[in-house]
Amino acid sequence: MALYATAASVLANVESRRGSIKGLVYASSFQNVKQLYALVCETQRYSAVLDAVIASAGLLRAEKKLRPHLAKVLVYELLLGRGFRGGGGRWKPLLDRHQARLKAELARLKVQRRVSRNEDLLQVGSRPGAASQVPRFVRVNTLKTSSDDAIDYFKRQGFSYQGQASSLEDLRALKGKCFLLDPLLPELLVFPTQTDLHDHPLYQAGHLILQDKASCLPAMLLAPPPGSHVIDACAAPGNKTSHLAAFLKNQGRIFAFDLDAGRLASMATLLARAGVSCCELAQEDFLAVSPSDQRYRQVQYILLDPSCSGSGMPTRQLEEPGAGTPSKARLQALAGFQQRALRHALTFPSLQRLVYSTCSLCQEENEDVVQDALQQNPGTFRLAPVLPSWPHRGLSSFPGAEHCLRASPETTLTGGFFVAVLERVEVPSSVLQAEASAPELTLSAAPRNKRRPRRTVAPRTLPPTEQVLLFLLP
Repeated sequence: MALYATAASVLANVESRRGSIKGLVYASSFQNVKQLYALVCETQRYSAVLDAVIASAGLLRAEKKLRPHLAKVLVYELLLGRGFRGGGGRWKPLLDRHQARLKAELARLKVQRRVSRNEDLLQVGSRPGAASQVPRFVRVNTLKTSSDDAIDYFKRQGFSYQGQASSLEDLRALKGKCFLLDPLLPELLVFPTQTDLHDHPLYQAGHLILQDKASCLPAMLLAPPPGSHVIDACAAPGNKTSHLAAFLKNQGRIFAFDLDAGRLASMATLLARAGVSCCELAQEDFLAVSPSDQRYRQVQYILLDPSCSGSGMPTRQLEEPGAGTPSKARLQALAGFQQRALRHALTFPSLQRLVYSTCSLCQEENEDVVQDALQQNPGTFRLAPVLPSWPHRGLSSFPGAEHCLRASPETTLTGGFFVAVLERVEVPSSVLQAEASAPELTLSAAPRNKRRPRRTVAPRTLPPTEQVLLFLLP
């Protein structure tokens, strides 16, 4: 099966320090990047355990054509993963021949280390902590279906719907085939932690988006109404973009930018599957986009989720070999880019509301970036007070930082995240100019027969080939 061969190739390249897991996954030709990413991360997490089991079982000695990285992926799937349910291809018979020995060696390793659970075999640094309690959040794509219809579908499949959650304890208590409706987002379903929906027909059809709750906050807080023009400044992989399109109901326009052609191609596939038709993708550096370009004169909403250290992601230690707490030099470089991107975004003349977000826990990438932007635009933008009941607020590094939101597995039962909402506090000059260009004709003293009618220019309609970046698809 192509999944296992691709996962083995990614692992080999990670070991050779040819890139991060995420970068290599997106650069691969495998279509289901989330499935591939999950398999590679989990195999990497159990790497030492798998090496011990494979060596003890003599698998590589018995199967001389089986390469080490592929063996590791296959043994993970057999012993710790999904067990080749409905797949495995030509590798399943090979592993079946060694299944009893491999299972026996795994059991022997547990006895030797005096543990009973697979995860207890992990080294302390690799064991799941609070992040292991984060449930599976599933956003219903309202461009294609409704929450009620999705709930009914799951109930027909034997899932037990528990209604709308009232607290985090309700989410923590989820087990088996039970699920809830999130208390904050009406389109967000919540399942137990280990629920795997990558092969679910609703996900495959684009009716469901597998997206952490914290990652849903930016689009929800930006909340552009239908007909709006929106910029998604650093858009790939596209989950937030599809969420914005759902708010727009595909009415309006989203300008989405990203520099990576491979990520944009994957994003175009995701958006097409999600039924997004109001988005124009461009392989372009957002910092090079001119705010004076007439195409963006109506942009009132910007979502800026720039590259960051990813220190809030539960699997961050697997993102790059040896990754952990980002170095001071790397933080400075990232914060410098983030500051430039936020300053640039605030120069768009019709901008009314902007959401800045990261999946980082570092103050340098979060509160410090927002404070810098506010200092550069005194009296023009302010931090909007949002979600007053949200339990985790911004660090008290400057007055008003409590209006920022933070998220973590411990406090909000989500991935680590940061969100700030900036809104304009004055009427933009472009609006004043637009009003000034529309004279009140009833006050004119000129003779009625000498007044020239204003000429109306129809807006340019983009041809279909300029929609959703078909030219980026192979």
